[in-house]
Amino acid sequence: MLKIYNTNQQTNELEEIDDFKKGSWINLVDPSEEEIQRVCTSIKIEEGFIRDALDFEEKARIDVEEDDHTILFVVDVPIVEKQADDYIYTTMPLGMIIVRDDFFITVSLRTNQVIQSFENKKVKNFQSYKKTRFIFQILHLNASYYLNYLKRINKETEKAESNLKVSMKNQELLKLLSLDKSLVYFTTSIRSNEAVMERTLRGKIIKLYDEDEDILEDAITENKQAIEMSKIYSDILSGTMDAYASIISNNLNGVMKFLTSITIILAVPTMISSFWGMNVNLPFQNSSTGFPIMVVIAVITTILITVWLKKKDMLN
Repeated sequence: MLKIYNTNQQTNELEEIDDFKKGSWINLVDPSEEEIQRVCTSIKIEEGFIRDALDFEEKARIDVEEDDHTILFVVDVPIVEKQADDYIYTTMPLGMIIVRDDFFITVSLRTNQVIQSFENKKVKNFQSYKKTRFIFQILHLNASYYLNYLKRINKETEKAESNLKVSMKNQELLKLLSLDKSLVYFTTSIRSNEAVMERTLRGKIIKLYDEDEDILEDAITENKQAIEMSKIYSDILSGTMDAYASIISNNLNGVMKFLTSITIILAVPTMISSFWGMNVNLPFQNSSTGFPIMVVIAVITTILITVWLKKKDMLN
C-alpha cells in the first residue's frame, strides 16, 4: 500500500495527494514491487533503503548515505497479533527515510498504531515538511505506545494469576508464558530504540532544532521509563511462573503421596485374604467363625495402618 500525504501550508491540514511533492510524506505499508519501483524511480533513492525496513528481523539502527544525502532510521514498534482467542504482543521494524530535504518516507510490513495516529491527525503540531520534528514525534509516540502496551500486559498477567488461584489450568500457564515472551521482545526492542535515540541526540546525524530537541528528550525519558517497567514486569512474571511451577510440583507430590497411602491401605485386607486363601493349614481354617474373624482382623489392621499413615501426614 502506497499513500502520499502533504501538509497544506495555508490551512495547515494534512491532505492525501497523488503525486510526489517536495515536503510530502510517503507511507509504504507492505508495498508491492511496483510501488517500490515507483517510489525509488520518482524520488531517486536506492531500493535497499526500503527493502531493509521490510525485513522483519531488521534491528534498530541508523544508516547514512552521504552521497545521496539520504538517512535511514530503523526502530522497533509494538504490535498486537490475533492468535485463536488470544492476543500476542510483539514488535516489528519501522523504517523512516529522509531523502535529501525533499521527502520523508515511512516503511513497515503492516499497519501499526504509531503511523495510524499521524494518518488520523491525532498528533498535535505535525507538519509533513518538518522532517526532524516528524522523526522525534514518531519516537515519542512510539515510546508512549510501549508504555501503554506494558500496562496492558501487566493487567493480563494479574488476570491470569487470579484465574490460576482458582483453577490451575494449562491455558493460564501458557498465557503467562506468552506474556513473558512478549516482555522479552519488548525489552530487547526498547533497548535498541534507546541506542538510536541517544545517537540522534548527539546531533551528528541530523540537525537538531531547539524547539524539536525537547520532543526527543521527552521520547528518551519515556523510553527509559518503558525499559524500567518492562524489567520490573518481567522479573515479577518470572518469579510468579517459578512460584506456580513449585506449587504445581508440590501439588503433584501431594497427590502421589495420597495415592500411595490409599494403595497401602487397600493392600492390607487383600494381603490377609490372600494368606487364608492358600491351600495350607492355617488358624481358623476349619472354624465356622473363621471368615468373620478374618474380616475383623482385616478391618482392625486396616484401621491401625490408616491411623499410622494419618499421623505420618500421608493422607493430607
